[in-house]
Amino acid sequence: MVEAATSRRGRITPEREAELYAAVLDLLREVGYGPLTMDAVAARIRCSKATLYRQWGGKAQLIVKAMRHNKPAGVRGVDTGSLRGDFLAALSIEDDSAMERNSALMRGLVMEVHHNPDLGRAFRELLIEPERAESNRVLQLAVDRGEIRADNPALAYAPHMLIGAYFARTLLDDRPPTRAFLAEYADAVLFPALGVGRSPSSRPQQ
Repeated sequence: MVEAATSRRGRITPEREAELYAAVLDLLREVGYGPLTMDAVAARIRCSKATLYRQWGGKAQLIVKAMRHNKPAGVRGVDTGSLRGDFLAALSIEDDSAMERNSALMRGLVMEVHHNPDLGRAFRELLIEPERAESNRVLQLAVDRGEIRADNPALAYAPHMLIGAYFARTLLDDRPPTRAFLAEYADAVLFPALGVGRSPSSRPQQ
């Protein structure tokens, strides 16, 4: 049982932690953030509610940590030698099926962030800020290579453009974001704004 494995934070195995996070995300997909309770999580993973609070602090922290754990680790530290290469390498880590599932989770959580301070803090600290830091690192590499001018005003808005495309795909087209769509968007919008030339071969939207 998870109870025994989580009696002390240092004793939980990576396998058990991954199992717990997967169960939390499955429950989140089933009922959404609002109806999801710590009692329901405890029942799903067969441990006490007190254990969950002791180990993870609360529902918001547990759910956001589960989402953070679920993100592919391979995105971190990518350096292919070009901005386009870095972007495509990051896209290749997650297939379209996983992207569709995760975008649905993110949309639900984004709505909650506006009126749930605990979730908002956890969301920013565990998801948004690490992603912003990685995006800034990749962009700085492009500046250092001479691909992007350091004074290009679009640099500050690159994350906004990508996040906007990610969520607008479903809102405007009633279709989930895909790797092909985001790659084409980057060629058509993001890279020109940053002063990076378009790829010779276009990618069809899917």
